This record gives sequence, C-alpha cells and structure tokens, in this order.
Amino acid sequence: MAVKPIPEGYNSVTPYLIVQDAGKLIDFLKQSFGAQEKMPPMKGPNGNIIHAELRIGDSVVMLAEPMGEFKPLTSMFYLYVNDVDAVYKQTLQAGASVVREPADQFYGDRSATVRDPWGNIWGIATHTEDVPPQELAKRAEAVMKQAGS
Repeated sequence: MAVKPIPEGYNSVTPYLIVQDAGKLIDFLKQSFGAQEKMPPMKGPNGNIIHAELRIGDSVVMLAEPMGEFKPLTSMFYLYVNDVDAVYKQTLQAGASVVREPADQFYGDRSATVRDPWGNIWGIATHTEDVPPQELAKRAEAVMKQAGS
C-alpha cells in the first residue's frame, strides 16, 4: 500500500504557529475552541515545546516555540463553529481581546473577531445563509457604498 502524500486527518494547508509560551497557547486553544491534542507536545532538552499538534474541528493546527531561524510570528485565522456567540464568549474568558463583536454579515456569516494574547487574530463565524453570487455582489456593493469605499 502506497503512503499518501497528505497524511490521514490532515488538509493540504495546515497552519503552524511559532509563539513564546506555547503551552499557554495550547491551553487557550483548548478553552476557546475545544482544541484536542493529537499527541503530547514534543519537548527539547531545555523543556521548550519543539512541536505540538491540536485538532480544532476538522483541522489541525501545529505550533512550537521559537528556535534557530524560526522566530515568533502572528497570523490570522477564520474558524467556523456551531455557535459564534458562545465561542466568542469562551475566547474572552480565555484571555482574548475584542477586535469586532458578533454581528450578521452581508456574505451569510454571523462573525466576530478576537485577538489572542500572542497577537494572532481569530475570525470566528457561524454560516447562517447561503448567498447566491449575484446577490452577494449586490450586498457587497451596498456595504462598500455605505462605508464610503
């Protein structure tokens, strides 16, 4: 049997975060999004986390602490959940700060945006409406006019 080029349970694109205090980020992701460790974090001789993998929904997020040429960096994610309002509250309780409170969006999602203590931005959304492309274009145009863009 041939080995699959993409391992079972992974997607073609997998985010990989490099952060200080990776263990605390793991706790944040568990509290905020119900993340589950795929395996115990691997640690180097000094006790730093050199690799960890967490499952959030159907996706894997990898992370490690800085080492060598891999310096801390931030990113932005868009995460679909069953109840955006509940998850938004969980993220705040876990230490996130508000970027944008939950609101219905023209493109068919109810979404909110938070910043985690490491500076990463998390867009959290529940899809509430399938918007046909022609209607989406009309709504986008109306929003841009209202915003003055």
